[in-house]
Amino acid sequence: MPYLLLFLQLTVALGILNVWLLRSGQATPFRGGDAKTLREEFAAYGLPFWFMCLVGVLKVGLALALLSALWLHRLAQPAAIGLGMLMLGAFVMHLKVQDPVKKTLPSIAVLAMCTAIALL
Repeated sequence: MPYLLLFLQLTVALGILNVWLLRSGQATPFRGGDAKTLREEFAAYGLPFWFMCLVGVLKVGLALALLSALWLHRLAQPAAIGLGMLMLGAFVMHLKVQDPVKKTLPSIAVLAMCTAIALL
């Protein structure tokens, strides 16, 4: 079980950091609506720029907490719960703009992994 938890924590944390720090300005097939960047994606959801900044700080901070939880194990559950709630919000936004299932899959997958981390 410890290896599964390690795998899940690394997958979630590094995935979030990749999206928000390395690929925020790049197009991916999973962006909501017709957006090419994170900023365009939040605009497609009808959300203001300041909200994107807030979500970004929360996601990056919680991803770093999840990485820190590799050593400070007590951080894993709260970080996973926080990220899970944000991913639930992402899923709802994809539904709001009527995205196809393919675009919603990453939010569902990360939500599932966060749930597993919180329960393990």
